[in-house]
Formats: sequence, C-alpha cells, structure tokens
Amino acid sequence: MSAHGRTAAPKTLIAGVGNIFLGDDGFGVEAVRRLGEHPLPGHVEVIDVGVRGVHLAYQMLEGYHTVLLVDASARGGEPGTVYLLDATDPASAAPRSIALDGHHMTPDSVLALLDTLSAGTGGSRPHRVLVVGCEPADVEEGIGLSEPVAAAVDEAVRLILRLVDGTEPDTGSGVRPATRATHP
Repeated sequence: MSAHGRTAAPKTLIAGVGNIFLGDDGFGVEAVRRLGEHPLPGHVEVIDVGVRGVHLAYQMLEGYHTVLLVDASARGGEPGTVYLLDATDPASAAPRSIALDGHHMTPDSVLALLDTLSAGTGGSRPHRVLVVGCEPADVEEGIGLSEPVAAAVDEAVRLILRLVDGTEPDTGSGVRPATRATHP
C-alpha cells in the first residue's frame, strides 16, 4: 500500500535485446531507445540489455510482475512485421539445452535459465513475459536497421505503450502478428 491507501502498480520491466552490429538484430535496442522519448508510469523500468543475456536473466528475478522483451524475431513473415508473443510458459518458450555464452544468449535461453537462477538466488520468475518482436530482413554484420525494420520501430513503441497502459488485449497463448509496418 502507498501512503495514500492505494496499492502500488505491479513492476514492469521492458528490455531491449539485440546486437547493433548485426543489422536488424539491433531492433530491440533501437525500440527501447525510442521508447525513452515517451513518458512512462513510475512502475515501468526500461533498459537496453543488448547482448547481456545473463544480466537480463538476473534482472528478471527482481520482483517484476511483467517483463516485455523487445527483440528481432524471425517467424517467417514479411520483414517489418511486428509480433506479440506470450513467453510466460517456460516449457513452450525454452529450448532443451542452454548455451551459457553471455554475449550470444537468445531470449529463449534467458527464459530457460530463470529457473536455475531463481533456485540459487531466491528470486522469483515474472508472472507474465511477453516478447514484442519484429521480423528481420537482414542480420548480417553491419550497423543500422533495414528499411522495413526501421519503419516498424514506431509501431513497436506504440504497441508497448498500449501494453503498459492496459489498452492492448492479452495475447492468450502463442503468437499473434500485431501489425506490419508500412514504409514509403
């Protein structure tokens, strides 16, 4: 309870994931940078995780109700398609083996690592984990997003803002294309 008798809003973490040196893999980093230009409620924390997957796993155990991971997400759609994925259930989201390379961990690997870390730290896994992903066009070495992925950044930011204020409906389960960005 707060001093005014109201319950504090549950903590939310928004984490931009990706490698800015691999083209469209930098989508999550750019999206959270752009998200920083918007006012957010006090219970929302935004971080640029980049390629620090182990750091992200530990951070996710710090009492967050909801974690939004923002990342390039190859799902077979048109480049620039923004997806909203529900990754709350670790059994459906995590691979069987965990690659413990701190600079090359995918969000799936981070989610798989949570249970192991929570047992050792006493931290608790978030109640809800969502991924705002974007279909990449090019993840080869190079700095800068492709045209369709760059055009999708603003749509991803709008989606995240709707999720934070509660106007975006729950994903249920599985994958849902949120939108496909348009560009000139």
